[in-house]
Parts: sequence; C-alpha cells; structure tokens
Amino acid sequence: MRGLVGEEVWTGMLRQSFERRHPVGDVLLRQGEPGTHVLALRGGVAKVIRRERGGDLTLLAFRGPGELLGEVAVLDDGERSASVQAISDCSVAVLSKTVFLRFVTDHDLYPVLVRYALSRLRESDRARGGGDVVTRLAASLVSLADISGHSAIPPGRCLELALTRDELAQHLRVSRNTVTAGLSELEPYQVRTGRKRVFIGDLPALRRAAAGRSG
Repeated sequence: MRGLVGEEVWTGMLRQSFERRHPVGDVLLRQGEPGTHVLALRGGVAKVIRRERGGDLTLLAFRGPGELLGEVAVLDDGERSASVQAISDCSVAVLSKTVFLRFVTDHDLYPVLVRYALSRLRESDRARGGGDVVTRLAASLVSLADISGHSAIPPGRCLELALTRDELAQHLRVSRNTVTAGLSELEPYQVRTGRKRVFIGDLPALRRAAAGRSG
C-alpha cells in the first residue's frame, strides 16, 4: 500500500495512529470480530489465516511492512473474514475505523484500495505457480526474510519465522510431505525447523538456492 500511495500520504496516515508491538505468535486481528480498526504494518511479517467451517486452518497470504491489515472489514462494515498472526516480531500503527475512513475520503484513496486488492490477488497467483518445489520453497523463505526487513542476518543469529509445514504446503499448494522433503534439502543452506517454527541462518546461501544454484 505504501508503494501505491507514496511516502507523503503513508506518513500522513501514520500520524493519525498509535503504535503497537507484537512478538512472534501474537494474533494481530481475529476472524469473526467486527472491523473496528485498521493496522498499518510498519515492521515484521504476519500471516493471514482463515478457519474453515470444518475447523481446518487455511493460510491465505503473508504481509510485510507497508501493508494494510483489516481494511476490508472496515470498508464493508462487516466482520473480519480471517485472522492475522505475527510470524516475526511486528510493529503496527493502529487507526480507528473513523480516522481511517476519513483519511481515505480526504485523500481520495478508494480507487487505490481497489488496485491494492487486485495486486494482492496477483501476488497470491504467483506464489502458487508451478516449478521446482525446493526452488519455490527457498524463494518463499527469502521473500519472507526480505519483507520482514532482514536483508542480512548477523553471524551466529537466525531469523525465526512462526510457520508450520502445513502452512508452507498450503502456500505453495503442495503436500506436507513435499514441504518436509524440501526443507530437508535446504538444511545445507542453514534452514532448520522446530515446533511450528522455521529458522534461517544463512540468507545469501538461501538466495542461491532460490536462484537454482548450489554452494
């Protein structure tokens, strides 16, 4: 969203907000609750998940800095259709429904919000495209690291992402077993897994895997 409206408008919107911080695993927005406010993601990465009628969870998307969260329920005056959960430490700007709608009206942002929604649909289609699964998995993890603002990871440190194998499988539209095998192939690139966590230790090496190169 920030890229569509420009820095001046984005900064102006943030001036109308207050900041809130969320650690890994925190729920930022909850499915079924009314749209009382909008979040502007300032730092970190979050996942959008929906609980289906049968009880299963479906991962719909990832969101990074410069994105809006929860604006649809505010715009259509309805309930939130999905939950948003932090998969890394997140910082958000909170705008009340009244403040957000007034800002959108004052800056004629409704056409931009339509373009924003369409860009999200295209992004989802690209993530689910075909190709080598290990390369796609590596590319997805690199993308998550980048949008979280971690273009580099200090030596001896790891980037922690609150992700499960099932969620990665949903994101890539492959089986859980395929993701498990892919993560095993990425272990030489310092990718490891824990309980509902993925850890990235060598981002340059993972970029090489995403580009289909070895070493």
